[in-house]
Amino acid sequence: MMGRCQVDETAKVSSCGMNTMPMECYMVLNSFAQKTSIAVLCSICGILCILENSLVLYLIFASPKIRKKPSYLFISSLALADVLASIVFVCSFLDFHVFNRTDSSKEIFLLKLGGVNTSFTASLGSLLLMAFDRYVCIYRPSEYKVIVTRKRAVVAMAVMWIATIITAFLPLMGWNCCRLNSACSELFPFVDSKYLSSWICLVMILLVCIVYTYVRVLWKAHKHTVYMEKRQSQAGKRNAKMRMDVTLAKTLVMVLAVVMTCWSPVLALMMYSLFVSLNDHIRKVFAFCSTLCLVNSMVNPIVYALRSRELRSSLRKTSSRFRKKVITSESSPTPEADSTLKSLPIETICGDIVYNTHMNLLKA
Repeated sequence: MMGRCQVDETAKVSSCGMNTMPMECYMVLNSFAQKTSIAVLCSICGILCILENSLVLYLIFASPKIRKKPSYLFISSLALADVLASIVFVCSFLDFHVFNRTDSSKEIFLLKLGGVNTSFTASLGSLLLMAFDRYVCIYRPSEYKVIVTRKRAVVAMAVMWIATIITAFLPLMGWNCCRLNSACSELFPFVDSKYLSSWICLVMILLVCIVYTYVRVLWKAHKHTVYMEKRQSQAGKRNAKMRMDVTLAKTLVMVLAVVMTCWSPVLALMMYSLFVSLNDHIRKVFAFCSTLCLVNSMVNPIVYALRSRELRSSLRKTSSRFRKKVITSESSPTPEADSTLKSLPIETICGDIVYNTHMNLLKA
């Protein structure tokens, strides 16, 4: 591998500077077993990710009531980003690492890389918007509908997507080691090391903000649990509200665990590559760890969307419609739906149940 890289590098020095390795040097999956395993992993995760997030988008936009709510706009932004991530990442990743196809120019490669960066960064940006939405819902429930309006949600999403696109395509617009004749990343062809470090800082800031916001929400839930434990009267209500806080805590711990598990290995290896020269073994580890970001996109609709009572209800109705077994009782709330409403009070939308639950704590 290194011998071939050295030969190819000599041939390409004149076209892209002394610091640029040829693209063949980044193709580190050199055994059939490695290529097969990563191809199967990416294909399964990619297909599931597309199906799950496409279903979420359909359920949201097929219901006029649901799509008007700001929280579901954030979920739709997350689902759209994850659909794009699965398509662009899987196609580009398999084309490069499994089929070992090199693009005709660096511009085409950087265009594909920009698409991958856009989708994954927009996914994290959408998670941050959702975290802020839940923060306002828990801390200022009485003012939630005033603070988080549909217009503000659309503006926030537009700003996030525009900023993400511009940041992701900076290498294509000129910030690459080929044009600047600067130090290149050892993980991505043509990518300037300073750009990579800047992108890592951006992702780290997003992750820290997401974690901080959810930790604050968890702390609020903990304070509410302690407060309710001190109340000796109204035992039935106390137990119900405490169960709701426990549900909230479990949900948010799951959110944080998924995000950190999927992104920490990739970011750690990226930061490591900025200071240490990498060998093929480390690059192979990075290639497999990169698929964890795709796993995150696959898990997102389960953690965020399909736990919603309204989306699950819409899914049941859609399934019944497709099976042509719709019954008249489905047009009105059934006992099962009522029990679901009571047993699953933690929703994306800041409704009356969440409002009533936290008013006593806010007054305390």
